[in-house]
Amino acid sequence: MSEIFTGSFTQQEPIPEEAISAAMEVLRHGRLHRYNVAGDEAGETALLEREFADQMGAKYCLAVASGGYALATALRAVGVKHGDRVLTNAFTLAPVPGSIAAVGATPVYVDVTEDLTIDLEDLTAKADQADVLMLSHMRGHLCDMDRLMEICNDAGITVIEDCAHTMGAAWNGTLSGRHGTVGCYSCQTYKHVNSGEGGLLITDDEEVAARAIILSGSYMLYGRHLAAPGPEVFERVKYETPNISGRMDNLRAAILRPQLRDLEVQVARWNERYREVETGVRGTPGLTVVERPVAETYVGSSIQFLLLDWAADRVQEVLRRCAARGVELKWFGEPQPVAFTSRYDSWRYAETPSLPKSDRILAGIVDMRVPLTFSLEDCAQIARIIRAEVGAVFQGA
Repeated sequence: MSEIFTGSFTQQEPIPEEAISAAMEVLRHGRLHRYNVAGDEAGETALLEREFADQMGAKYCLAVASGGYALATALRAVGVKHGDRVLTNAFTLAPVPGSIAAVGATPVYVDVTEDLTIDLEDLTAKADQADVLMLSHMRGHLCDMDRLMEICNDAGITVIEDCAHTMGAAWNGTLSGRHGTVGCYSCQTYKHVNSGEGGLLITDDEEVAARAIILSGSYMLYGRHLAAPGPEVFERVKYETPNISGRMDNLRAAILRPQLRDLEVQVARWNERYREVETGVRGTPGLTVVERPVAETYVGSSIQFLLLDWAADRVQEVLRRCAARGVELKWFGEPQPVAFTSRYDSWRYAETPSLPKSDRILAGIVDMRVPLTFSLEDCAQIARIIRAEVGAVFQGA
């Protein structure tokens, strides 16, 4: 009889006890709003910002309501205006172009490679079309960041990094989010730290930081921030920067602080599971493993493989057969958006360009979460199921 996987692809690990205790303390005193503090109390959100800035080696940090809010705030803070054009990946998730649309700008899509990273040749060709690149490290894949920054610096392009899937990752030893002007992170349940929703923004640019803090709804209480520039910087920008409230609260910050202290350990655990699946599916006929560059330190919280140039009905058959055996795979070749697997041609609030190179790759991308609730034995079993079902469809069984 064919083996069946019985685990859940959406079940997270419990919140750590230390985080639960910290959250209960916030609930007991009732000061959930980040600026509602007692006496000389710093507040959980301000402490989180200082700790994350230190952890990332950044000068400034802002905690906000979501990763998507962090992205839109970063765009506004670097000066993107209504009618501007912003470069971004053709392969990303909807909040990335959504944040560009939210500020009244227009996304200019850059091709994706078979490594699932932004196509640097296409970026070079389009470098004269915008002054800002919102770079999505989609599903945790880092491009050659040294080359990308060379391209962008030569063209005068400001880089905002979407690090929703790369918190804890690095390129040549430089942490993800530290190459560009701004790094944005998500703390949503399926990301690398879990507060349900939440986002973090880091930068070394004092005016960008000051604008972001005012944009988030500081009500001129920026003096209560521990990872912010001095008051003289706020004086330069405070009257021209609107309040678009999207603060993080002390409850979520309390939940996050212990998790961030354990990030390195959690990354190692994710990567053990990732490698177990990767090893198990490697060499499957018709399946292409996405190879990871030596320079990349990745976080394997999800895994992707390619069924390149397969007919759509055969890819759908693989998904159906795997689902019947308990393995949930997502496909970026669906003709209509399904869950998070929408594509650039799904976002019809923006111009849909012709990107045949990207279309071919998107049509072959199969995606799977790798929760930490899976054991290594679970991952090996999942890989056996994928291998068997891809092989069966490929061989026409």
